[in-house]
Amino acid sequence: MSATVSPLREPLIEGNKSYHDISVDLARSTEKAPSKTWWVAFLISVSVLLFGVFCILWTIWVGIGTWDLNRTIGWGWDITNFVWWIGIGHAGTLISAILLLFRQKWRTGVNRAAEAMTIFAVMCAGLFPLIHMGRIWMAFFIFPYPNTRGSLWPNFNSPLLWDVFAISTYFTVSVLFWYTGLVPDFATVRDRARGLRKKFYNFLSFGWTGSAKHWQRWESLSLVLAGLATPLVLSVHTIVSFDFATSVIPGWHTTIFPPYFVAGAVFSGFAMVQTLMLITRKVLHLEEYITIGHIESMNKVILVTGTIVGVAYLTELFIAWYSGYIYEQFAFFNRALGPYYWAYFGMMFCNVVSPQFFWVEKFRKSLWWTFFLSIVVNIGMWFERFVIIATTLARDYLPSSWSFYVPTWVEVGIFLGTLGLFFTCYLLFTRVAPVVAIAEVKHILKAAGDQFVKKNTEHHEHVLTEFQEAEASGTVYASAHDHDDHHESH
Repeated sequence: MSATVSPLREPLIEGNKSYHDISVDLARSTEKAPSKTWWVAFLISVSVLLFGVFCILWTIWVGIGTWDLNRTIGWGWDITNFVWWIGIGHAGTLISAILLLFRQKWRTGVNRAAEAMTIFAVMCAGLFPLIHMGRIWMAFFIFPYPNTRGSLWPNFNSPLLWDVFAISTYFTVSVLFWYTGLVPDFATVRDRARGLRKKFYNFLSFGWTGSAKHWQRWESLSLVLAGLATPLVLSVHTIVSFDFATSVIPGWHTTIFPPYFVAGAVFSGFAMVQTLMLITRKVLHLEEYITIGHIESMNKVILVTGTIVGVAYLTELFIAWYSGYIYEQFAFFNRALGPYYWAYFGMMFCNVVSPQFFWVEKFRKSLWWTFFLSIVVNIGMWFERFVIIATTLARDYLPSSWSFYVPTWVEVGIFLGTLGLFFTCYLLFTRVAPVVAIAEVKHILKAAGDQFVKKNTEHHEHVLTEFQEAEASGTVYASAHDHDDHHESH
């Protein structure tokens, strides 16, 4: 009988790297001229962004009438896209804050890009409520500042005002946490730079020297900000869900929305991180730092949160049936069998069925399957927000006011413009800062090395056991020499 070797996780750093190798590899993107692939992606992103700016200016100049909002659907693509972008921004805080508090080593390869993604996604989300106001220059009315127009104070009972506080707090803490993690890496790039670049990165690094006192304060600040950011993961999308849950509209007025929205936000956020990291991994040649181990761990989170979202969908249907309330029942009947049935079943397939492929280890570790399913999940989560908003509002209590909503080219253009803004900001970020955190990868280098040694030690013990058993049984072990060669190669 042959001994069995216990399975080990995939390594988080490959290639037997030294500390110097890590600095060279991860700072490379900020030092060398951008590749042709980067320029192509950047020009496409900027072009789409400019088209979106044109659509926004067209909306401001002509008015909200350029959108296809009607009697019942006062919220169209703009609020759908607002909630979608806020959801995408959740993964950055989860990866950075909660996984830091739980000391998860696999976060180090993906947390920097996830934090940047959070900031850019919140920027994209913030555009939609401003444009939806109709008169974007009246945006200052939503802020509670002292003024002589007492009657124009914001309505603190409105969940739309809660959004302002939640998202601004979330954005502020996320920026602080993101920049705090960048300071040691800016110092590393500064020490490798010359001339004007050296002065620029010296300013960004706040005079970081790497002394024990600096590291102590840096770690303390990181933990404090992680502690502040962790409840934000739960609170921000909970408050966004209150936009719907505090209403009396059938299909919205339900207490399941807060946890359901939070799980969906983490679900879509991790899917977007996967999409970005797989592209970044290939374009910037970071295969040894964004490894299969990182990808598999994130796929497990997508599987768990996707399953939670599926349970929430089924719970909604059960609640509608069990309530005996005909208007609630009709809201869900209309979602599944009404004019927007294609969006409902697209949502169910993308968000409930597709993540279940990750039960299979082969799919969890497949780059192509991961990339494809991450895009499918984000499409499904957009469908979810569209289903919640459009299908619920399209048919209300009076059939005489039923209507069908189709977005105009202006609405589609604004959404595409936010995608252009997101990818433009992300591409510029890859040129200014290391996409993978240099200091944090160095911190886990020893642990990754111990795992490598452990893996090979167990392989040696496995081969030795097989050889001893064959020798004891008196069997001519023809492949013993082959095993020795295999062991030497390791």
